[in-house]
Amino acid sequence: MAHYALPFEKPVAELERKLDELRHLTNKQNVDVAHEIARMEQKIAETRKEIYAKLTPWQTVQVARHPLRPYALDYIRDMATDFVELHGDRIHRDDRAIFGGLAKLDGQRVLIIGTQKGRDTKSNLECNFGCAYPEGYRKALRLMKLAAKFRLPIVTLIDTPGAYPGIESEERHIAEAIALNLREMFTFPVPIVVTIIGEGGSGGALGIGIGDRVLILQNAYYSVISPEGCAAILWKNRAYADRAAAALKITARDLLQMKLADEIVAEPLGGAHADPKLMAQTLKQSILANLRDLQTYTPEHLLKLRYEKFRVMGVFEERQKAVASAGP
Repeated sequence: MAHYALPFEKPVAELERKLDELRHLTNKQNVDVAHEIARMEQKIAETRKEIYAKLTPWQTVQVARHPLRPYALDYIRDMATDFVELHGDRIHRDDRAIFGGLAKLDGQRVLIIGTQKGRDTKSNLECNFGCAYPEGYRKALRLMKLAAKFRLPIVTLIDTPGAYPGIESEERHIAEAIALNLREMFTFPVPIVVTIIGEGGSGGALGIGIGDRVLILQNAYYSVISPEGCAAILWKNRAYADRAAAALKITARDLLQMKLADEIVAEPLGGAHADPKLMAQTLKQSILANLRDLQTYTPEHLLKLRYEKFRVMGVFEERQKAVASAGP
């Protein structure tokens, strides 16, 4: 896929175009412009750093959806070994929007489950643009039960706009499939590390999102609804998606502050797509560090902490305003 620049990245794209012209001049006319090239490269780095230091929530959503951003199977390729994919829910079919299998992370045996998007029309249709059917969640549950049986830690990688909302999903009981996963993931006596690597959309993300540790990449987001969907409901116009993104508090920083996420995994400057291999190694180290910590707990203590972690989410306080007594 050709280089793709987001709207707010236009200043960097323009500088990169000029840099390409300088390099072309060097190759074609044998002109020494090494000093100018070095200066331009430094300016590009500084401009990109300045832009990414002050991303708005809506711009963060755009980065999370970047077409060149690594998807779950890309991370498997770059950070895992001996990956053996397991297929099917043993009821209906194999849903390609959710994959899972056995793998090793630096020798640590794990079960990895992830949501997957496509790079082109064919692959997007194959995995339904990352929107899973009920059978996808039933496959995930079958594999997690297998991991629990053999005492393997579970790692999930989430990148989905949400579960598929069509009539086929309703016919095959999508709500029941997700709800069952929510309940059962509280019962598995093995460490579970969840990572939102891109989009974390609604119940589609939460269906494999119950864990002892919830990690989120720096430019990913996690939300009960998409900004566009929220804008369509509140303002009757999807054009207000930027306002909705800010109101929803969906960025990694917001989620960490509200204790809905436990750790932010830093991305390379310019986003995960700027250096996918470095991003994969950073993510692997974060996952392994959390697994090592979780493996110090007994299964009983692990289940207790997992329940308490999610039980306090959404707790709020009501404060009654003092009413000044009226005079005679």
